[in-house]
Amino acid sequence: VGSEMCIRDRIKAVFFDFYGTLVDYDPPREQLLVSVCRELGIEVAAEALRRAIPAADQFFYRESARLPLSKRSPVEKMDLYAEYQKMMLEGAGIQIAKEKALQVLGKLAALVRQSGAKLVLFPDVEPCLAELKSRGLTLGVVTNVDRDISETYSELGLLSYLDFVISSLEMGVEKPDPAIFFIALERAGAEASEAIHVGDQYYTDVVGAKGAGIKPLLLDRDGSYPHFTDCVRIASLGEVVEWL
Repeated sequence: VGSEMCIRDRIKAVFFDFYGTLVDYDPPREQLLVSVCRELGIEVAAEALRRAIPAADQFFYRESARLPLSKRSPVEKMDLYAEYQKMMLEGAGIQIAKEKALQVLGKLAALVRQSGAKLVLFPDVEPCLAELKSRGLTLGVVTNVDRDISETYSELGLLSYLDFVISSLEMGVEKPDPAIFFIALERAGAEASEAIHVGDQYYTDVVGAKGAGIKPLLLDRDGSYPHFTDCVRIASLGEVVEWL
């Protein structure tokens, strides 16, 4: 316990993943997917999809960690996305062929564009960031993205809390490669033992942070990842302060 408290007393910086950690989709992914499936003659319950999403996400991020999207050909990317969508629907009790999964993907992308689906902060984000900022901690985002979303941070009101944002697009390296975390440490002016990384994905956030010597906190809002026992799991961002 003494050693753990010593580590906590030294924390100077907290890094956050972006998607699934700070932001969610509005409408939620499962609701959008229900609409798309209905259009294609597939009836599936939103609740069943919501329960299936975590396992599909694990598959996607595990595969992304094995071979980053940036190193995949367009065909390989589509294959991965199709398998991801197929796994999600099958987890909700819908057996579907790869070709149909690709149809779902295409219509889902179109619906997101047409409906104005947007990113919104989880309710626990601003209270957490405000508290950490008031304690003088350096705050940063470390995220894997394949497009420029710099305006999004401003639109969400995050820039008043964040000291920096590091993206895989900008750096040319993706989580879980520890190199992107080393860049974050340099930006924060902190040693690995002085930082915490908070993220909702084991294979990118936990594995990547550990590889850089940073203490990871796995954000598991719905209790979907009890099988990951080699890291701290938290149910909300309100628990981050307990690890300072």
